[in-house]
Amino acid sequence: MIIDANMYWIPEALFTDEDLMSEFMHCIPNDLDIWGKCEQIPGTDKKQVVIEEPKGYQNLNYVQGEYILEQQLADMDKAGVDKALLKIPCCHAWLSMELCRKFNDGMAEHVKRSNGRLAALAAVPPLAGKEGIYELERCVKELGMTGVQISSHYGKRYLDHESFRPFFRSVNELNLPVYVHHSPVPADYSSIYEYNNLRRSYGRCADQTTAIAREVFGGLFDECPNLKLVHSMLGGSFFAYRDSMFRKTPAVSEDTVKRFDTDTNRYCDQIRDNIYYELSHAQPWGKDLLECAVKILGADHIIFGTSYPVRQEWLTEGIDFIQKLDISEEEKELITGKNAENIYKIAQPLS
Repeated sequence: MIIDANMYWIPEALFTDEDLMSEFMHCIPNDLDIWGKCEQIPGTDKKQVVIEEPKGYQNLNYVQGEYILEQQLADMDKAGVDKALLKIPCCHAWLSMELCRKFNDGMAEHVKRSNGRLAALAAVPPLAGKEGIYELERCVKELGMTGVQISSHYGKRYLDHESFRPFFRSVNELNLPVYVHHSPVPADYSSIYEYNNLRRSYGRCADQTTAIAREVFGGLFDECPNLKLVHSMLGGSFFAYRDSMFRKTPAVSEDTVKRFDTDTNRYCDQIRDNIYYELSHAQPWGKDLLECAVKILGADHIIFGTSYPVRQEWLTEGIDFIQKLDISEEEKELITGKNAENIYKIAQPLS
């Protein structure tokens, strides 16, 4: 089974229902310098929602007509993808509890109409207390969702902050996989926001690498050992930094003042046991970096995803790109389907 584990979904009604759009815009936290607007796309009959962070600098674009089931299924067929996992792109970081419920219901109905081709992850505010856990349980038990999606940070707080521990304790007990989606920019972005590709490409990677390192160094997995966190953007190219940040204890230490924390064997085990990496999209990484990621992180920890519909070819040509990598057939099968199937407990499509 070939699985796209990162397909985006936004309700198309957002672009036509003025009340829903007003409710959506009201959630955007202007106090964090995040701003939104809905505008007509020049030369078309379509609208888009633009999210800026900081004001005047685009980071997200939600385009009318890109979340229609029939087109999704047609593009999946063209790509040779059997099943896709729906997520809400980034805005789940600040959706209200009420809007999360509406979006979850909408995703569930979208999945139902797909005849088994789609699955979905619940969107739940992790600081909503018992109300959030009740919604998560509803999504899993009543709506059939296969896990939960959260953001890599909320405001200035990354997920190692103590305020998130009650949520993670509950998820740990439920033994549910958690997809950690990148934020458009890291919590501290003052030096990168002015340049478009630096902000929109590197910013997401810096955010993910910071998130993973803080989760591990912050002791999250000591308290919640059952957690399985799937980080987007290959963990922000985490493979490039893993061995530098997490040094195993050397046989002989000649650093008399202990400049680095090298007693990290436990951390290395937790990275192996608790962290997984979703591509977000294969082609931008390129052949060399993906093969390097497989060598360092292991094919059993990498999950195929496309960020569709950001760019259509990331879906329609993504599997072919993976098939051309210089890795084994077994590794290709793990990346393109088996890992997602096992972690998210994704069922085969209906015949």
